[in-house]
Amino acid sequence: MRRSVTVISLVLFGFMFMASFSPSHAQTIKVGFNIELTGDIPKVGESSKFAAEMLKESVNGAGGIKVGDKAYKLDFVYEDNEAKAESATSSALKLITQDQVLAIVGPNASKQAIPAGEVCNANKTPMVSPWSTNPKTTEGRPYVFRACFLDPFQGPVAAKFVTEEFGAKKAAVLYDIASDYPKGLAEYFKTAFEKIHGPGSVVAFETFTTKDKDFSAQLTKIVNSGADVLFTPQYYDEVPLIVKQAQELGWKKPIMGSDSWGSAELMNLCGDSCKGYFFSTHYAAAGAKGATKEFIDQYKAKYGYVPDDVAALTWDATRLLLQAIQNTGALSGNLDKDRDAIKDQLAKIKDFDGITGKMTFEERGDPIKCAVVVKISQNGEFEFFKSACP
Repeated sequence: MRRSVTVISLVLFGFMFMASFSPSHAQTIKVGFNIELTGDIPKVGESSKFAAEMLKESVNGAGGIKVGDKAYKLDFVYEDNEAKAESATSSALKLITQDQVLAIVGPNASKQAIPAGEVCNANKTPMVSPWSTNPKTTEGRPYVFRACFLDPFQGPVAAKFVTEEFGAKKAAVLYDIASDYPKGLAEYFKTAFEKIHGPGSVVAFETFTTKDKDFSAQLTKIVNSGADVLFTPQYYDEVPLIVKQAQELGWKKPIMGSDSWGSAELMNLCGDSCKGYFFSTHYAAAGAKGATKEFIDQYKAKYGYVPDDVAALTWDATRLLLQAIQNTGALSGNLDKDRDAIKDQLAKIKDFDGITGKMTFEERGDPIKCAVVVKISQNGEFEFFKSACP
């Protein structure tokens, strides 16, 4: 492993920051963050804000970023979308029209990112979602981008993994039918699994509705279905309820999850019940090296816990945006013109070296990048198990 360097020096190298520039005379680049600070998944918003603040402090502490021949300090404006679709759209509109940000990072969850993306695109404001994997987020929206892979890729990754690793020939799925992310991913998994094993090999395809707490009826069907594996693409706050109820009903077979499992809060809520299970996600903290390890070490030292994939993806999403701003060559001061220029430069980014992997944007604003499968160790850590690339 190469000699350790600080995250600040990494940022200095990556963005050509001007350490010699006097911050008191710097102009400002204002970026909005439309994130889930309250509601059902507050740890998601916390991870995003913490990563963003750490990056901002590193950048501003080094004197800001250089765009053309001018230096700028960063000003981040945080709006809480409460993990609600309607709040995500109003937050996006406020950031665009009142706060007049150059661009927006977030929302993270697809249920909020899809409607917020519509607002950003309609108002010709660049938006980069760190964590939204649903295709609808960027579909037909040239101003909307993401830093993560898509569910049409993640679903087949999970289906192939359970087939190869567990020898699964029959699968069960449990998901929230009222939420865009799990609904879409459940369907992609089912299609991929049945493509491998034939029609009817998903022997139980059970649903519930957001806020449900009792899954005994669905899980009883799953336990009695003869399935070899259970796939449940639910958020970290729901997974413990599902896992514990399944085990109480006699389920002893593997459970496979998705990137929505990857919160730092999962093991605090699930404990021993989740150990030994697997999920597909964006990066693995345990065993990380290089720039990824540097990010993890600094985040943990600053905030007291290992950063989850949302934090890492927010770091990458924000760096992608800053790279695009630098690549414009100059900011005119005309908000509409500068937003257009940033959008154009985002679309042109190739081989971006993120801490969650190398990224190149395709024409729809989606990055071509790999996924990883992690195993929850007996120590409760998210350990790298294998990678899966397009």
